[in-house]
Amino acid sequence: MTDPTALIGRTRARAVDTLSLDATGTRNALSAALVTELATALAASGKDPDVRAVVLTHTGTTFSAGADLRDPPGPDALVALLRQITELPKPVVARVTGHVRAGGLGLLAACDIAVAGPAATFAFTEVRIGVAPAVISLPVIPRTDPRALARYYLTGERFAPAEAVRVGLLTATADDVDEALAPILDGLRRSAPEALAETKRLLTARVLETFDRDAAGLTALSARLFASPQAREGMTAFLERRDAAWVV
Repeated sequence: MTDPTALIGRTRARAVDTLSLDATGTRNALSAALVTELATALAASGKDPDVRAVVLTHTGTTFSAGADLRDPPGPDALVALLRQITELPKPVVARVTGHVRAGGLGLLAACDIAVAGPAATFAFTEVRIGVAPAVISLPVIPRTDPRALARYYLTGERFAPAEAVRVGLLTATADDVDEALAPILDGLRRSAPEALAETKRLLTARVLETFDRDAAGLTALSARLFASPQAREGMTAFLERRDAAWVV
């Protein structure tokens, strides 16, 4: 029986677990509770020998709006979740048919493969609420084009799926996401489990080096910025649907 209070949906088909962010009332914002539930679900899939791969997707029109400003996860918890996705001994595939903002882009970058549909949009909106994309940089920076990232980090502009492919956030975009994912998932189902795990280790080694080197500093930076007067103004303005005081 499905738990109506669950924030993460879980289904299985032919050895692939699908985990769905299911907090549409908050546009799948990364609350402390959602992060905890997702980490628990990922751990279960990672330990299950019958699971070959994990698909991370969402209900509603937003993959994730980023951190829940009313109930944000601690920076350490978000670091742990991003590392968990990166280290999971099963490939993690993002299936995106909606909008992705701020912390949600950290989830996307931590996945091994990411495919989005034409309705998806992307934006690193942290600077517009007075903080920085600190913790999510751990998987984002090693996997994206630095020139493009400078633009989108500094401006908070929205960009489309084709641009997300170009800069390295997405593997592919397609009108029919499930049709595009079918041969990818078929390939994973045809691959030996231990070979998949070792191949993923090869591919994520440099990302994990970034976690080892930078996680403590970026966690401290995130905590400092979120506690600042500028962030309080930015978050208040966002919740009140008005421009922040610094907008000119």
